[in-house]
Amino acid sequence: MTMNPPTTPAQPPLTAKMASVVERMARAGHPTLEQLTPDEAKASYEKGAGVLEVPKPELARVEDFSIAARDGFAMPARLYAPSSAVLPVLIYFHGGGFTVGNIRTHDTLCRVLSQKSGCAVVSVDYRLAPAFKFPTASNDAWDAFQFIAKEGASLGLDPRRLAVGGDSAGGTLAAVCAILARDAGLPLALQMLIYPGTAAHQDTASHLRHANGPLLTKAMIDFFFAQYVRTSADRDDWRFAPLQADDVDGVAPAWIGLAECDPVVDEGIAYADKLRAAGVQVDLEIYRGVIHEFIKMGRAIPEALQAQNDAAQALKEALNP
Repeated sequence: MTMNPPTTPAQPPLTAKMASVVERMARAGHPTLEQLTPDEAKASYEKGAGVLEVPKPELARVEDFSIAARDGFAMPARLYAPSSAVLPVLIYFHGGGFTVGNIRTHDTLCRVLSQKSGCAVVSVDYRLAPAFKFPTASNDAWDAFQFIAKEGASLGLDPRRLAVGGDSAGGTLAAVCAILARDAGLPLALQMLIYPGTAAHQDTASHLRHANGPLLTKAMIDFFFAQYVRTSADRDDWRFAPLQADDVDGVAPAWIGLAECDPVVDEGIAYADKLRAAGVQVDLEIYRGVIHEFIKMGRAIPEALQAQNDAAQALKEALNP
């Protein structure tokens, strides 16, 4: 009997609008991030960040401030609020493979989430690789979380009604903060995880299926993590890979939004399963025919608007019980 070699699972089809965006990206011919130096990658990602986004909503409060990290670093942060009332708050961590991204690249998304949910949002500029390797990002994220949880009232926020969220690497940081908040006994109403990275190794079927993208490729993921991890042992640390956490019993309820055509979709599903197995309430949404980063493409992709609405609704329900 002859054995057929294993085949890579077939890619699910992109929506027509998503396919059109991917085609336009390919036609533009820009170098991909892993072909650049880390500094060039940071600049390139920021330059392209707003191209497909909805117009920036105007809000009553948009204020920059800083949060002291444990080593004294003044971490930039930006507060968004739709009114001057005392509001519940989402602490938000941007994506970018722990290497690119900042407050500015996720400014529109944070404004949209604030406007649609009626909640305040605090966006955190945690330090990036390669200058700051693991576990600096997760330490910065947790330091910011503790500051808002304990001192948020000084900013006109209600820290008793608190959510944490992020996309991609920022979703990883949000999941880590949810576990640490449980351990510290700090109240947390929701963890909002948008296509988070959760696994130690990028070897799931969806990573194989989407090794060549669209957009997020194996080469790009390898580039990001080569900047961030110090040794292979870091990958098995649950602060890099929340699926490695000993237990997630008693963590905050989760809203998890995934893209179907994304290397990290399987590990997002696996994390939802891990939470559910521990008795955690999970709302899992998989947006069909779209790719990683889609939530920031609201001008072109209707699923982005749907995901923004769904995330805002989850925030509203969790923070205004």
